[in-house]
Amino acid sequence: MLQHSEVKGPSIGLLGISLGADICLSMASFLKNISATVSINGSGFSGKRGIHYKRTCIPSLGHDLRRIKVAFSGLLDVVDIRNDIVGGHENPSMIPIEKAQGPILFIVGQDDHNWRSELYAQIASQRLQAHGKEKPQIISYPGTGHYIEPPYFPLCPASVPKILNKPVIWGGEPRAHSRAQEDAWKQILTFFCKHLGGIQNIASPKL
Repeated sequence: MLQHSEVKGPSIGLLGISLGADICLSMASFLKNISATVSINGSGFSGKRGIHYKRTCIPSLGHDLRRIKVAFSGLLDVVDIRNDIVGGHENPSMIPIEKAQGPILFIVGQDDHNWRSELYAQIASQRLQAHGKEKPQIISYPGTGHYIEPPYFPLCPASVPKILNKPVIWGGEPRAHSRAQEDAWKQILTFFCKHLGGIQNIASPKL
């Protein structure tokens, strides 16, 4: 990315959602020249599979499909299938985000039904502060589900993930979720402008 003609440098910012957020947190923890990271409903933990980088191995937190519930709508609810976070921010399955060179912005939906994003963000905050880092910014949105996308994208209330091959609920109330997407985009741009050196370095989609 730093060699791309449209990238000013000398560092970059990362933005990811769900598993993509965890990949960004891993990159920020292990790679150099990353000045800012935005995690949208990430977990901060090694999920289905362990994370491997050079000689480092972060074991999978694991899950139990027997904890799947069926919502009133008939859709599957997987919010509680992940194993308990024994040890909190010292759990060995947590990504070592304290190694990140730049700040992290956590954006979470309080009605996320993929996993408990707000709890994970709070645990991440505890880990950073326990390692002498500043308390990160956490922006929580009520009535907002898992897929917080750019403004004016329609709410994705459910879909069929490959792992289950059945409809799964992701949460979110249409009006609240839409408002959250508008505000979150502004917050993301402000965050990147602050830590990447100005609006001219931020690419915004033409909507």
